[in-house]
Amino acid sequence: MFRGSIPALITPFKDGNVDWAAFDSFVEWQIDQGSHGVVACGTTGESPTLSVDEHGRIVQRCVDLVKGRIPVIAGTGTNSTASTIESTLHAQKSGVDAVLIVTPYYNKPTQEGLYAHYRAIHDATDIPIIIYNIPPRCIIDMSVDTMSRLAELPRIVGVKDATADLNRPQLLRNRVGSDFCQLSGEDGTALAFLASGGHGCISVAANVTPSLCAQMQDAWYKGDIATAESLRDRMTPLNKALFFETNPAPVKYGCSVLGLCRDEVRLPMLPATPAARAAMDQAMEFAGITKESATKKTRAAG
Repeated sequence: MFRGSIPALITPFKDGNVDWAAFDSFVEWQIDQGSHGVVACGTTGESPTLSVDEHGRIVQRCVDLVKGRIPVIAGTGTNSTASTIESTLHAQKSGVDAVLIVTPYYNKPTQEGLYAHYRAIHDATDIPIIIYNIPPRCIIDMSVDTMSRLAELPRIVGVKDATADLNRPQLLRNRVGSDFCQLSGEDGTALAFLASGGHGCISVAANVTPSLCAQMQDAWYKGDIATAESLRDRMTPLNKALFFETNPAPVKYGCSVLGLCRDEVRLPMLPATPAARAAMDQAMEFAGITKESATKKTRAAG
């Protein structure tokens, strides 16, 4: 079972190339700060702009750096079933703990097409699969009925739910039980998602404040609701600012303020505008996120 705060890692760039030194430091920092897992090459990592070689190298590098200390999940989804199988097989060979597969964008398959897509990937691979349902970006919403059917397959183990519909985790839990892993894909509703039967959050915010995100999840699991609510409130402006413009431009800027990477994205993305930067500055100040706070180790690595 995957649980807690799982950052969807940014991919640091330097002069158009992957900044491997920054990536290495960033992954280690995430572990030091208490993250419960990481996602490499998700959409926050600008996966659509990565070459096949870059994608494979990032996934392998992440596995090699983490060394089993926390789970590593690889984003391998595309809108081609064959390409997704190929990417998933590579991630499986790299030693990841699971793959995150987004619903096929642009194609707009039917619900039966969605089932056939994931069933084909499941049958061609041998690794746990997490469905990524994000209707605002893919223009398609996997129904509870379809997800319930897929949950019957032994290695379809969970969902990243970015619908922001808090009825969904309850409806799905009633259909498939509590063992099916439900992870929020929306930082703004991460705590409410836990209260609705979820298990954690694949987070954008955890790129800039992994400690606060992990502490909120830990507080919930310990039954310390007051602390969890306090941390939620502290991060609320940040969760909004992170989507002032299209992700990951604002979060890349926030990470650059902390000295974690350059403020560099790949076309067709552009760096955050002055207005988005101002929103991030204010939100980070409100949450108490500074270079100094980012260097404090909250959990020993290893």
